Amino acid sequence: MRGRFAPSPTGEIHLGNAWTALLAWLQVRSAGGVMVLRMEDLDPARSRPVYADRLLADMKWLGLDWDEGPDVGGPCAPYSQQARRHLYQAALEQLTAAGLVYPCTCTRAELAASAPHAGEHERIYPGTCRGRQPAAAGKGARQPSLRLAVPPGATAFTDLLAGVVSQDISRAAGDFVIRRSDGVHAYQLAVVVDDAAMGITHVLRGYDLLNSTPRQLLLYRLLGRPAPVFTHVPLLVAPDGHRLSKRQQDLAIAALRAQGVRAEAIIGYLAYKAGLLDRPEPVRAAELITGFSVNKLRTAPVVVESREIGNNF
Repeated sequence: MRGRFAPSPTGEIHLGNAWTALLAWLQVRSAGGVMVLRMEDLDPARSRPVYADRLLADMKWLGLDWDEGPDVGGPCAPYSQQARRHLYQAALEQLTAAGLVYPCTCTRAELAASAPHAGEHERIYPGTCRGRQPAAAGKGARQPSLRLAVPPGATAFTDLLAGVVSQDISRAAGDFVIRRSDGVHAYQLAVVVDDAAMGITHVLRGYDLLNSTPRQLLLYRLLGRPAPVFTHVPLLVAPDGHRLSKRQQDLAIAALRAQGVRAEAIIGYLAYKAGLLDRPEPVRAAELITGFSVNKLRTAPVVVESREIGNNF
């Protein structure tokens, strides 16, 4: 087994990030596998080296280690997306040569006016630019994004926690962007290229990414690369149902650490919330390896209250 944790260095990591990192780490360590840490710093406007450094420090403080990563190297280096853009470009050219990519000049305003909703934050692309003859770009003209021409039909897979998932991407999302208009390769393409190149066999991540997994599986197939086994775990949410985010500074690992909270207390609390312990009690991450099983994990969103955290930490 080769698993990974692939955070984005766009802010302080919080309790929700630690939750996913811990469960991904336990899945790999319980199988005697190799753990990879990859820095998903593809977006230059939001990623900061200082956050990457703090992330590594917070992970180590929590007792979560890795066998390959940006600080220790490994056979699949580099482990930072900014240094891997040539690989994404090669994959993009492969898809383009197969006639599966086309330019799109639609603006966000145009999409908002014409595209139906696919979900809370996403719209179904109606195929406005598909088949359209691209106009010659003048000096200073806005560069187009590049979209994948999605074939009709269902893409199905079995998630180790969510079960069988099937989606007709052409109806659920439409032709999706694989390179943005600013030249940055999209997450959907980058994550597939990276996981395939690094030989990742198992991916454990948050439930919020479940809906995008069929798009990634389609890209695996079109690029002729093996896909990993997926496990999508429930999210940590506030009492109002909103998931934890980096904006909630009081739940940042660095903030909890500064308050004198022990790493073992955080790990024990998260293990209890996951269903791995009967009650919240201090425990080292390594002590959870022997009894870990994906089958023990909860499937519903996990509510976290500040008062509860204070009492248990």
